[in-house]
Amino acid sequence: MAKAKTKAAFMISAVAEQYGIHPQTLRLYEREGLLKPSRSEGNTRLYTSGDVERLEVILHLTRDLGVNLAGVEIILNMREKMGDMQAQIQEFIATLNRELAARTAWAADPEDCHWLVPVVTARPPAGPGRRRS
Repeated sequence: MAKAKTKAAFMISAVAEQYGIHPQTLRLYEREGLLKPSRSEGNTRLYTSGDVERLEVILHLTRDLGVNLAGVEIILNMREKMGDMQAQIQEFIATLNRELAARTAWAADPEDCHWLVPVVTARPPAGPGRRRS
């Protein structure tokens, strides 16, 4: 029987101690919507490695760059949107590359390109102003 993968999770006290902040600061970040830790069955906050990485960004912005929490929220939202756009661009490039590869492989076989050369089956009928040669 395969074991279900579990993500490492850290309790609020461990995260607060590791980063030298008060647990109330982490609760504030959660109230402001900057962090969204999961909860255990006993309703204990559990911070994943993704939450901790996000906390590191928040702390860098606030401590090192002096950004207030409203600015942090805007920056985090913009980073998320930029990540989404980057993923869309990568998917678009992959689609273009697949299409280009398919067309290049297709064009490499001249027999597959027969439709590119117009085939004249009959002369167009002579009409007013047209002369037959």
